[in-house]
Amino acid sequence: MASVTDLRQQRHEPLEEIAAWLGEVASDPVAFVKTAFPWNEGELAGFSGPEPWQLWVLEQFRDGLLTPGKAVQIAVASGHGIGKTALVCWVILWGLSTFPDTRGIVTASTEPMLTTRVRAELRKWFRLFRGAVFFELTATALISRDANHEQTWRLDLLPWNENRPEAFAGLHNAGRRILLIFDEASAIAPTIWETAEPIMTDANAQVIWLACGNPLHPSGRFRDCFERYGHRWITKHVDSRSVSFTNKEQFSRWTADYGEDSDFVRTRVTGEFPRTASTQFIGPESVDEAIRRELSPTLNDPLVIGVDVARFGDDLSVIYPRRGMDARSILPLTFQGIPIDKLEDQVVAFCNAHRVSMVFVDGTGVGGGLVDHLRRRNLSVYDVQFGAKSDQPLDGTKWANKRAEIWGLMRNALKYLCIPNNQELRAQLIGPEYTFNVRGEIQLEPKDVMKRRGVASPDIADALATTFAAEMATLPAQPEWVGTGRLLSEYDPFAPDWINRTGDADGLRYANE
Repeated sequence: MASVTDLRQQRHEPLEEIAAWLGEVASDPVAFVKTAFPWNEGELAGFSGPEPWQLWVLEQFRDGLLTPGKAVQIAVASGHGIGKTALVCWVILWGLSTFPDTRGIVTASTEPMLTTRVRAELRKWFRLFRGAVFFELTATALISRDANHEQTWRLDLLPWNENRPEAFAGLHNAGRRILLIFDEASAIAPTIWETAEPIMTDANAQVIWLACGNPLHPSGRFRDCFERYGHRWITKHVDSRSVSFTNKEQFSRWTADYGEDSDFVRTRVTGEFPRTASTQFIGPESVDEAIRRELSPTLNDPLVIGVDVARFGDDLSVIYPRRGMDARSILPLTFQGIPIDKLEDQVVAFCNAHRVSMVFVDGTGVGGGLVDHLRRRNLSVYDVQFGAKSDQPLDGTKWANKRAEIWGLMRNALKYLCIPNNQELRAQLIGPEYTFNVRGEIQLEPKDVMKRRGVASPDIADALATTFAAEMATLPAQPEWVGTGRLLSEYDPFAPDWINRTGDADGLRYANE
């Protein structure tokens, strides 16, 4: 290992000048990267500096530091070959070297990826780094050469283990800087993301979290950075064809082979998430269309509610109203930790406030008690047993059980359904995957399996699905359903003179005209 003196002599730059430069770029990663390496020389011949997308990310870190006490979280989804790992190395070297006693962790999709790709790339940039004299790169860490700070000023290359996530729980550094970097983030287990979250709680710390990778999966924690938790993350999609040094001919071949809008090209070239996994039950496009769809009046349809009963932990109890294809106008009610008797009161209160034709209840397990109680209170209740046999075939499709059936009916209804612009509901609708059992029947993924792969329990979506457990006949319009200011003043649907009239728009008079 070269001594500090040897390294200083090799770079022909006084230590004092290097230290002063590090101080100048401590809050400016853009200036750091532009001056930290010998661009257009030796190994970097032909490279004058960062690509535009890399500069954009560095600028976000720079500008984010202007808000003290707020974590700077950036997620980058991209195609292949754009220089993601180079950016990771620059952020590591800048973040660690410009703030005393910085602590950090970098991990990747797999241990071989971390050791053979990330560390190899870091070794290259560290060798070219103007301030390398102050640090030492070992097989598993980048640490300060100052013996008094080797434990407090370091970044560890740490493989993750889903069964031992606690290694990511101890990253605290109040009043200083914290680096957390996930490379190929889409393959990192949800429990690692969850364990790492508390780093944001350190008082007055500069928290820098970079997650990047190819967007290989249509759901999961990496995609959540762009949607469900998009209010906390700064996000960027990078098309490989926009980067100067990528292989454009290969991308053209892929596009010709698979199609510009194929999931293969989306995940490997354009940096967009796939529309559906091969086993995803409901694709995001149909959900997004249901969110955007213009709501048409459905006054003649009966109002029904679906009730999903929480069983334990973080699960929610949900009351979801639907009138025909309108699952938007009356928003669902959610409750956490509510006992059955209190949930019963909420259902009864809703039914008293609205003209509810049927209450569909997931009567499996603890939901059975709610079914019995609501029936004793003279409500029309349909007991939906998720594990029961399917009884509503759809175009010859065979369902393994009632839950798969009602989700299938809901999926079909999404062609016409209107739902609220709610990211939690959206994530739950697209979250479940499916398989075929030995009888060739579609079987929906259980909630506990979804949780293990980091997808939220679909409590709200289950409540909506229960409303499709039985067909409801369309009812005649009732005045109280129409709403204030829209009551028909000259219309009696049962009057003979009106029954015989068709298409006479002049016969309609509204109270607000």
